[in-house]
Amino acid sequence: MKLDGFQQWLKDTMGLDASTIGPTLVERAVQRRMSACGRAGLADYWQWLRDSTLEQQELIEAVVVPETWFFRDAQAFATLARHFDPLWAATHPGERLRLLSLPCSSGEEPYTMVMSLFEAGFPIERLDIDAVDISEQALGKARRGLYGSNSFRGGDLGFRDRHFQAVAGGWQLPASIRARVNFIQGNVLDLGFLPGEARYDAIFCRNLLIYFDEPTQVRTVEILARLLKPDGLLYVGPSEASLLLSRGMSSAQFPMAFAFRKAAPAPNPLAGTALQTNRRVASEPPRRAATPLASVPASPSRVSSASQRKPAPAAPTSAKPASAATQSSLLDTAQSLADGGRFVEAAAACDAHLQAQGPSARALYLSGLIHGAMGRDAQAEDHLRKALYLDPCHEEALMHLALLLETRGDAAAGRVLRLRAQRCRTAASR
Repeated sequence: MKLDGFQQWLKDTMGLDASTIGPTLVERAVQRRMSACGRAGLADYWQWLRDSTLEQQELIEAVVVPETWFFRDAQAFATLARHFDPLWAATHPGERLRLLSLPCSSGEEPYTMVMSLFEAGFPIERLDIDAVDISEQALGKARRGLYGSNSFRGGDLGFRDRHFQAVAGGWQLPASIRARVNFIQGNVLDLGFLPGEARYDAIFCRNLLIYFDEPTQVRTVEILARLLKPDGLLYVGPSEASLLLSRGMSSAQFPMAFAFRKAAPAPNPLAGTALQTNRRVASEPPRRAATPLASVPASPSRVSSASQRKPAPAAPTSAKPASAATQSSLLDTAQSLADGGRFVEAAAACDAHLQAQGPSARALYLSGLIHGAMGRDAQAEDHLRKALYLDPCHEEALMHLALLLETRGDAAAGRVLRLRAQRCRTAASR
């Protein structure tokens, strides 16, 4: 019996392509479980695995490495709260807002959905969130709603003071927020996964598809499309944007939120007119915005700073005042083009900014995200590394580069970057 058999079993069972996390991680997981079960060799453990559904779940738990925190990539939650605002509730009387978080890990993502909508004024008694994960251990933590410091990242943690209570062992979410989320143990690749059609107004499926091979990605996108309402929103990770475009979906054109819609069968200038007149545009601030959603320097997604119209850094006295405005405009243009799925033009705008203005961590980070969305991993890595040279503690660049390296199979390098990000957070909190 060889390790290849376990890798194939994991792929068939949960879609995991071992090359995206590195075969050594799978090997270590198998060795740990083999030791825990007291099995003498791979062949003995393989037979034990095939005969025990409990051990099958234990091996899955051993390869699942949750990495999440509250308000991760905050622009996604900001646009969710702006899209499904009190006006949406008023113009959809009697309707409940139904959302899906997949995979939900230990619950930070779906609970952030609740907090974002609540602080934007949405009546959360009309909110239902299904949160699905393959890991029962992660779901157990999610249901408890008790979190340690690693779940809170960034400099502005005002939401923690508003929504959590400090208790022994961490921070506890109140029952009023936890009650809005229904946690479900499930596998997106199971034939009976969430049966039915078009039930969700928005689906968050971020940084899952990158761990699948292409046929499994296509199959998963088809499942997500089945579950999404015709006018619903599908949120994915930056590196997964090009996949959605290739499968016929269109960008929702929300700033760096990586949100997509099902493509309409044919252009119809009248479609959605009434809806648009009753909804604020995505760029308008929420009426009662949560602090971490509005505060760019402390938000979990520094790329959002390109959309906040912040003044450019002070130029030398000899520089022309119009130059800084022009270069800031180039970054705004790059972001706007990326939001529309026009990644080639967005990358060109970033390059023009870098050539005219010189390197900056903000511009290089944005460029790295755009190249990643285009599947240009080498360029994405190069620009993210340059951003980190200029700002060694740019947490978002650290985390995106870690994810990029891990999906390429370099799990060890990814762990080094995650530890570095953790050290930066610790130093910043002192």
